[in-house]
Amino acid sequence: MTTFTVYFAGDLFDHKHLAGNAILAEAIDRRSAGRYACVVPQDLELASERMVDIRNQDLKQVMACDLALFNFDGTDLDSGTVVEFMMAKLLDIPSVLLRSDFRASGDQEREGDDWNLMCSFYPRSKKVQFNALAWYQEARQTDGTGGPREARNVDGPGGPQGAWKDRLYGRIADAVIEALDTVRTEPCAFGDDEARVRTVYEWATRFPGSGFDAVCGPGFVEKTIENKRRKGLL
Repeated sequence: MTTFTVYFAGDLFDHKHLAGNAILAEAIDRRSAGRYACVVPQDLELASERMVDIRNQDLKQVMACDLALFNFDGTDLDSGTVVEFMMAKLLDIPSVLLRSDFRASGDQEREGDDWNLMCSFYPRSKKVQFNALAWYQEARQTDGTGGPREARNVDGPGGPQGAWKDRLYGRIADAVIEALDTVRTEPCAFGDDEARVRTVYEWATRFPGSGFDAVCGPGFVEKTIENKRRKGLL
């Protein structure tokens, strides 16, 4: 079985972000039976606490991963996530945009996406959107078989209070996995132009500046391209 690495981008500034990212990443790994392995930036070891080193490490992971998952929640998208999204689109990395925020936002018409139009309309990008509150309540109100949940105050492993998280995040993970399966089979924007692939990937190591090319190091571009080509992504 081929395992695809997935860069998991999103807010990581408070316990809700951190816990939600970790739980969903684990659910995707588990429910895909190892087909998708999430790389969650909050779990990466930092070589230093310099801000530029953190940025460079994250951008390198975006480049190296096979696919990407972007949390597009909030009335305004997280700026760091947007930068990572644009790096992914520069490299035509298949991407899933996940929005669980039920608030309407952005500057598009009613039929458009609930975020700024500059982050829409890119190839090899698929949206997964749902109402987080509605899915949460449905997970709390069922026993996993569709019937009413009994003994609401019962807790413990496998009990109603513990099982709702598995139902909720399992449902989200299944939707994300389906989207990942779809988007990675879409045609590559580079076509058969090998020279262009190498040129764009080389440029991606240079334009961020601030030592990013040194962080990538010799052979990184060649190894990354070959890995993605072997998996049918380039």
